[in-house]
Amino acid sequence: MPKKGGKHAEMGKEMQAQCKRAKVEAACSVSVMSFESPDSLFGSLISPIKQEMFFREYWEQKPLLIQRNDPLLAAYYQSLFQLSDLKELCSQGLYYGRDINICRCVNGKKKVLNKEGKVNYMQLKKDFDQKKATIQFHQPQRFKEELWKIQEKLECYFGSLVGSNVYITPQGSQGLPPHYDDVEVFILQLEGEKHWRLYKPTVHLAREYNVESEDRIGNPTHEFILKPGDLLYFPRGTIHQADTPLGISCSTHVTISTYQNNSWGDFLLDAIPGLVFDTAKEDAAMRTSIPRQLLMQVDIADSTKKLSSLLRRLADRLENTRELRSSDMKKDFIMNRLPPYLGCDSDPLTPGGKLPKIDSKIRLQFRDHAIITVEPDQENAVSIRKPPSVCMGWKCTICELRESHMMGTEDDTASEEGTAQQAHGLRFPLSYLDALKQIWSSSTLYVKELNLISDEEKENLALSLWTECLIEVI
Repeated sequence: MPKKGGKHAEMGKEMQAQCKRAKVEAACSVSVMSFESPDSLFGSLISPIKQEMFFREYWEQKPLLIQRNDPLLAAYYQSLFQLSDLKELCSQGLYYGRDINICRCVNGKKKVLNKEGKVNYMQLKKDFDQKKATIQFHQPQRFKEELWKIQEKLECYFGSLVGSNVYITPQGSQGLPPHYDDVEVFILQLEGEKHWRLYKPTVHLAREYNVESEDRIGNPTHEFILKPGDLLYFPRGTIHQADTPLGISCSTHVTISTYQNNSWGDFLLDAIPGLVFDTAKEDAAMRTSIPRQLLMQVDIADSTKKLSSLLRRLADRLENTRELRSSDMKKDFIMNRLPPYLGCDSDPLTPGGKLPKIDSKIRLQFRDHAIITVEPDQENAVSIRKPPSVCMGWKCTICELRESHMMGTEDDTASEEGTAQQAHGLRFPLSYLDALKQIWSSSTLYVKELNLISDEEKENLALSLWTECLIEVI
């Protein structure tokens, strides 16, 4: 059990400070984004392009440049992050490498100019001014309320983690060499102007980051200047480079990225083990032994025919049952995404109102933040998973999740036991699955309508979900 005060007390103070800053930011700028739903948020992000056109003609296919010349939108974009924010942020304790990188493109290569330890603002500004270094600020949604709101809604919209980085580049300088990324990229120009050049991909829908040499990429397919309020999208694998023109004091843009390791190939790697596990229970052919000494052979080409036959049996089962066990991709997403944005004046997430009874009318809360899973390693069990912030009910927990969002862990090789301890969820008998799906798919329903045998089971399920703030009585 955590001790009172200490780290949590410091986080509480930081949260209060962030709330005050958020109110000041809100007073200075009127949001031009629609936060009514994830769908409306994305629609306002790519406006005036319609979503149907975007996914039909641009998504994973080609870049999209939206130049708006809208003073209101430009002012809003500038409020998301600006060079002057760094002074206060550095006073909160930022570190090179973890929070900030400073770099410059020299002769087609990235030169990192980081110092050691904590970032000193005066030194950072000196390197920016004198060395013409680009400042890369990692995951600014940890500190900026409006970016938290935007990215949380985008994670709901895409069903994929959404990260961001801010790049601040002085005039006449370039931070990164030509390269491509393994993510779908949305770039919002916040301050100043940036000269961009895009090139035809050498690897379509790339799965990894890579630097490309100038002599290999040819001439740009697109070349333009981004100004405040403009938006640029390009698919993973698009080769790009950007510099701040002379005569512009500096350029600031935020790169919002998503869909890393989120392809059909990734999903197959994740889902096939569960499918094999289930099929082997019922199909004796999957349980027959492999040939003697197969694992000792260098060439196993003779076994490919048998493997092809077994894969066809898996495909037949999938088509007939239309069921896939939940995957680690789901759990990774739900456990590492941003917590719901509730506003600084919201009450802590604790159960409130009436207790659910058999005649109570209920509805699901945080629908976009809860996932029902049936796990292959748990016999006859179904889980409903949600971020720790939803089950813990503490504002400091929300703050912790936000501060660690997309930052990785101190130990990426954590033991299975440690990983299991981080998971948050409720586990029920598999017989509860239909009732959970009822709650998931209904806008409202009565507890007595749940597809369970006894009234006691119905009330117990409703009470368990209510205790974890996943349903409310209306």
